[in-house]
Amino acid sequence: MRVTTTKSKNDESFYINLAYINDSGKSTSRIYKKLGKLSDLSKKLNTGRDGVMAWAKEQARIETEKYNKEHESISIALNPNVPVQKNRESTFNCGYLFLQSIYYSLHIQNICRNIKNRHDYQFDLNAILSDLIYSRFLNPSSKLSSFQYCQTLLEKPNYQLHDLYRALSVLAQECDYIQAELYRNSNFLHPRNTHILYYDCTNYYFEIEQERGMARYGKSKENRPNPIIGMGLFMDADGFPLSFDLHDGNLNEQKTLKKHEQRIISDFDCSKFVYCSDSGLGSKKNRILNATGGRAYVITQSLKKLKKEVRDTCLSTTQFRKIGSNRFIDINDLDEDDPEVFDSVYYKEVPYDSKTLSETLIVTYSPKYKNYQRSIREGQIERARKMMTESGKPKKNRKNPNDPARFLKKQAFTQNGELAEEELWQINEEAIETEAQYDGFYAVVTNLEADVKEIIAINRRRWQIEACFRIMKTEFSARPIYLRDDERIKAHFLICFTALLFFRILENKLNYKYTAEQLIRTMKEMKLTLLDGYGYIPSYTRTDCTDDLHNEFGFRTDYEIMKKQKIRNIIHQTKDKKKIR
Repeated sequence: MRVTTTKSKNDESFYINLAYINDSGKSTSRIYKKLGKLSDLSKKLNTGRDGVMAWAKEQARIETEKYNKEHESISIALNPNVPVQKNRESTFNCGYLFLQSIYYSLHIQNICRNIKNRHDYQFDLNAILSDLIYSRFLNPSSKLSSFQYCQTLLEKPNYQLHDLYRALSVLAQECDYIQAELYRNSNFLHPRNTHILYYDCTNYYFEIEQERGMARYGKSKENRPNPIIGMGLFMDADGFPLSFDLHDGNLNEQKTLKKHEQRIISDFDCSKFVYCSDSGLGSKKNRILNATGGRAYVITQSLKKLKKEVRDTCLSTTQFRKIGSNRFIDINDLDEDDPEVFDSVYYKEVPYDSKTLSETLIVTYSPKYKNYQRSIREGQIERARKMMTESGKPKKNRKNPNDPARFLKKQAFTQNGELAEEELWQINEEAIETEAQYDGFYAVVTNLEADVKEIIAINRRRWQIEACFRIMKTEFSARPIYLRDDERIKAHFLICFTALLFFRILENKLNYKYTAEQLIRTMKEMKLTLLDGYGYIPSYTRTDCTDDLHNEFGFRTDYEIMKKQKIRNIIHQTKDKKKIR
């Protein structure tokens, strides 16, 4: 190491530089430590520039000795005749350290401290909540299994299992407060874009047969015959989860919006935004709610449910325009074999006035979407043919509106001059033709006065909230739910919600290079093996993903061997919010 300086107009700065060989095999250097400015150091050391330089060189010598000691080669003596100790854990997960950096950069330890002031308990809520989030991210399972998994982290739990269950009740009681604070604190990591808010609902099933608490029989998104609990989720314009709420499984989803949105307005200081949802959550009452207070809405609209005269206007091939052009075209005149035409989107605006709202229907037509819908339907028609048994009947009654059986119809026939009792089923060509007329068309209803391109772009990002639900249900195994108490169930979903926020922050830091599955698998496999008296050695494969994680968070766990003190320093760094970028 050596001393370098940089001069400015009024001062001079002193640094210690470290020379090293980079991954490409080239010699380079970096600033290892900043010593300070000449004016400050002269005053502190009571000397001139020569004295400061002499002091700086001595600091470089000390740092060099310390660095060499930490990075000296280690010889390990292993005896092939000595068995390892029984029941001794020697492999520990270090992938959670990246989550720990996010945890402390969100100041969740301060949130837990504030909660402690309002409750009387003796356990460490901060340690329990952090471990529950890490285990939900890396090894989603029951609370008992989560507690056991946390024994394999570099930092083992300092609490008991019964403390964990007691903490769930506290987390449930403070659920709204925690969500609001997470939103505020997350702005320091990624400025939240709340000009557009997406809302959707889903439900999660229980492995039970009788209703209890909020677990009620209702319309399951997964068509399961079990009691369910409903969740409403708000998401911001960048795909970051904003807030969630739970409701009884048998409650109409349209009735869940008003209370949840009022909490968003009051607790999150989000009063003016564009509300975007699917048609199932775009009832007239919900649209009226978002037509006041500086808010607006963009909601999908089923063309099939429009009045005939409005539907005919929407499906008419004339008066369309290509996005970015004011020239009217007839979509029948399009050459859809032209790649540019195939990838383009065309639209028309249709006034859609009601007694209480002045709205506009924006109908889009996409040849690519038309081709997609047609290919899906052709597959369903083929499946419909296979549904019929040799007797000519479908295998069972079906009610799902997207089920291929909708393309079958029962055909009456006579036998010996009389109506036969047996059923004969065949492909319903009329149903196919009726559905085909909607191919390529899509519609949204809005009261937003903005460019059509912007409105279409708002609606297109709605897929991200579906992705949020998918991640919670698959990667984070939010269901089935085994907890019985409503408070603990709420805490369970708070942990899943927070893990989802962590994932969004993580993928944003890594520039969306990796999927949830890739990130979770990589971090789960990042383990260190402890060699007593020597230190830790990596027991995982170094990849582009591990390199990106290390580079983004400013520490490395992939050296050939790392002393215990080095690992302790890394752990301390992940909890030091001043060092977290």
